Amino acid sequence: MWRERARNVAEKVVRPLAAKYDREQEYPWEIKEAIAKAGLMGVWIPEEYGGAGGGVIDLCICVEELSGACGGGGVLYAVIVLGTFPVLVGGTEEQKHRFLRPIAKGEKLISFGLSEKFAGSDAASLRATAVKDGDSYVLNGEKKWNTNGGAADIYTVFAVTDPASKSRRTSAIMVEMGTPGFRIGKVEDKMGIRCVPVVEIHFENCRVPAKNLLGEVPGMGFKHAMATLDKARPGVAAQAVGLAQGALEYAMVYAGYREQFGAPISSFQMIQAMLADMATKTEAARNLVYVAALAVDTAAPNVSKLSAMCKLFATDTAMEVTTDAVQIFGGYGYMRDYPIEKYMRDAKITQIYEGTNQVQRMVVARSLVKESLGLKHLLDFIPKEIQKGVNDPETLKRLAEESKRLAEETLGSVDVPTHNA
Repeated sequence: MWRERARNVAEKVVRPLAAKYDREQEYPWEIKEAIAKAGLMGVWIPEEYGGAGGGVIDLCICVEELSGACGGGGVLYAVIVLGTFPVLVGGTEEQKHRFLRPIAKGEKLISFGLSEKFAGSDAASLRATAVKDGDSYVLNGEKKWNTNGGAADIYTVFAVTDPASKSRRTSAIMVEMGTPGFRIGKVEDKMGIRCVPVVEIHFENCRVPAKNLLGEVPGMGFKHAMATLDKARPGVAAQAVGLAQGALEYAMVYAGYREQFGAPISSFQMIQAMLADMATKTEAARNLVYVAALAVDTAAPNVSKLSAMCKLFATDTAMEVTTDAVQIFGGYGYMRDYPIEKYMRDAKITQIYEGTNQVQRMVVARSLVKESLGLKHLLDFIPKEIQKGVNDPETLKRLAEESKRLAEETLGSVDVPTHNA
């Protein structure tokens, strides 16, 4: 059901407008309205808060279909998901009803404000502050890379509420557009996803009601941010799958249409091999995304690892497939009036935002190291090499005795001070 609805919007509305909004770098309100009219804005939001009650797997399908027509169209949708997840993860019941219902209806948009100029991958180094003052919090500072900024009505902002704490230093606060002291700063001129604004947001003695502190318990910001990213990364990966699939389809059609040496280039083995690899990797990425999305929906214990794996693999695949698609188009692929170069530009950011792929590899590797601790029984099946003078029984015994003797000599040479009454 969701795939059919999203594909209908993608083909009838998003694809025909993709080039226009890429050139103009303006928010595509008519695309947003079409998505809302199709009932897609609340797919992932529980029914009790006005949504459709779907899961991450459902939103991934929608993101994939929209991104197949335009990467920016997929971001337009996915960033709304990103802004709502902290509310779903850590909001009070009152906050969930207040902030999620208008989003599910398509009446309001939301944005996610975590990164700063000097706090990107290092999300624990935030400098923006929120100081409690009576029944309010006063925000000061700025945020960078705020996707949907200026178009959004609600902003999920992470700020420092307890500078002295290490574990509970930050909190998330919901800030509404129009709040005095809150303004939009620099609007970025981007390589790709140009139809969705990315801006700086600034806070200058911005007073926000204390009831807007997410969960109404300070110090939970980092926990909420990490849980949000674990849930949201399959959505970025789905965007990448959509871009790869869209580029693949253009390449397939063009290869059958373009003739050289008296034959379609799709008849050449080199082109066939490229298309085969592109299709195989795209399908592998799609299945990994679905596995990770289902893990999120079922609260599986390995969500962090799977989310990181699907994000890094799908986005690397998107960059490779879109680049190869440009290659298949040849010189025409490099031209702006052909649609394929946009896919390559849109794909690049997927390797960077919501955690760079280098960070994702760290997350996966650390998970594997932890998992290996439960596999020590496999050491019984691995031959143990022994070298005389290194780890043979006599050498190990001698080294142990020398170590004991050295410890005793060191202890005996230490002067123990005495204190007279």
